[in-house]
Amino acid sequence: MLARAKLALCVALVATGCATRAPQADRDGVPEQIPPGLMQRPDAEPRIEPIRAGGPNKPYEALGRRYEPVLADLPMAETGLASWYGRKYHGRNTSSGEPYDMFAMTAAHKTMPIPSYARVRNPANGREVIVRINDRGPFADGRVIDLSYTAALKLGVLNGVAPVQVRRITQAEIRRGVAGAAGAAADDPRAAAILNGEAP
Repeated sequence: MLARAKLALCVALVATGCATRAPQADRDGVPEQIPPGLMQRPDAEPRIEPIRAGGPNKPYEALGRRYEPVLADLPMAETGLASWYGRKYHGRNTSSGEPYDMFAMTAAHKTMPIPSYARVRNPANGREVIVRINDRGPFADGRVIDLSYTAALKLGVLNGVAPVQVRRITQAEIRRGVAGAAGAAADDPRAAAILNGEAP
């Protein structure tokens, strides 16, 4: 998420796991040293992980708004803007308590259960990635997901915010071995419509 949103979130003490370590750089941005082969880095591999009440799934407030994370294994789909966060938060705790790794295939979402897996598609170039949701945000209007540096790189959205389509992969789909768009079409008509560009 953007630096201002992250700082406001910390000041308000709203998201569990909000980073408490000192920033590693004055401004967020690309890494000083970029490991080779990031475009070939595998997507997150969906697996069954328990969804528990409390912790990062507790209701919280950020920037004057209240959010209630979903606790059920439900399909979720939406369109909106994607942003990304990078070196300033690398190594700092996410809402899940896990250290943020800007080179991993992760992302932040306001209400998806933590942990969750989501397919993110860039309709401008047709690229898709699967990320693991382990953080909260973004809180700017219109933004639906905050990507790690590598996820943003693979999607081609490093130049700034960009429209994307997001669909949560349910545990039911993971059990059946379905983690792609075909599963969305079979299980959730709205998700299928969004992925096909037929829903706002």
